[in-house]
Amino acid sequence: MTTQEKLHFSVYYLALGHLAVDWSQGAIPALLPFFIQHYGLSYERAAFIVFLNLLISSITQPLLGYYADRFSKPWLVPLGPVLCGAAIASIGFTGSYPAILCASMVSGFGSAIYHPEGALMVNHVAGRQKGRALGLFSVGGNAGFAVGPMLAGLCAYKLGIRCLLVFLVVNLVLALAIYVHMPSILQKAAENKQEEKRENPGYEPRNDWKNFGRLLFPICARSMGFTLSNTFIPMFWITVLMATPTQGTSALTILFTLGAVLTYVGGVVSDRIGFVKMLRIAMLTGVPSFFFLTQTTDVWIATGLLVPLAVALFMAYSPIVALGQQYLARNVGFASGVTLGLTTTVGGLMAPLVGRLADHYGLVTALQVLWIAAAVGAAASFTLPLDRKMPRTIVRHKD
Repeated sequence: MTTQEKLHFSVYYLALGHLAVDWSQGAIPALLPFFIQHYGLSYERAAFIVFLNLLISSITQPLLGYYADRFSKPWLVPLGPVLCGAAIASIGFTGSYPAILCASMVSGFGSAIYHPEGALMVNHVAGRQKGRALGLFSVGGNAGFAVGPMLAGLCAYKLGIRCLLVFLVVNLVLALAIYVHMPSILQKAAENKQEEKRENPGYEPRNDWKNFGRLLFPICARSMGFTLSNTFIPMFWITVLMATPTQGTSALTILFTLGAVLTYVGGVVSDRIGFVKMLRIAMLTGVPSFFFLTQTTDVWIATGLLVPLAVALFMAYSPIVALGQQYLARNVGFASGVTLGLTTTVGGLMAPLVGRLADHYGLVTALQVLWIAAAVGAAASFTLPLDRKMPRTIVRHKD
């Protein structure tokens, strides 16, 4: 087996875990129209479900990432999908708003457990192909976000809400697969660690906090675009475009199906043109995409705009995570926790606010924040130095 084949083998199982976690996360926004219809929730109260999920996930991810840099615990990787699956399944057996909030928080914690440790492992098994490896890893998550809303909508509107139990069953199977193959993943990580030591004897990685601080602006911009799209696109399709609830969840499925492909493409292209250039292209694409989406009332035009929207949201993923890991090369786990955590935090914090604005001024007016945030992120991306000017960083795993 060649090194490249081992890379595929290792990242594939980590991507399975990413799928298991993120299809559970993607199910929650897709269920919001069901909660609004059956429990009489306002936009604000419905968005608060997503807010708690993302708050728990984003607060704990940097802490767990910091911990992973010092005391890596591989068993946390299969535990995350189990918690997420159990949380979504429990929603089907309760009609209580507080219980739904609790399930949302448990799912967020399961996501927080998985992402920093999983991204740290990907960094270790990637070798020189970090963009490609992160792209493969991200495909699993985006595929989960594509399938999760569709399956959740099917359970809620066709099969019966208790059929959400399928999330737990599938996640248990995927978690077992990851657990069984964990020795192979750790072996590949150890091989890369030894190779880095041979190629760079005596070199110590360093942190570049200045550029990491600049990177936070594109991270926050993508966070708002990703989370608010994930939360409000089904509602936008239903209330503005006059589509059916099924069409609303299908829009999310289309977006994340495109994302599954474009995330990988973004990683591969990043390895060739540089992470900063890829980030700039993605950020710039987001400005007109969000602007025209929020101005249209035609469902077909809106569906077509999902393509450039996916470019903006998903081709930025690998560059953001890779740049964060490079800028904080001494604390890769912490960098992964911050970048992945902030990917959801800001958008999660904004979701209830946008929901309140939508209640008072209409959803179209509230969603104008999307293209404004994209413009800020695009401007900030041009303050980052091109990859060739960045300090050389070699990541070492601390036993």
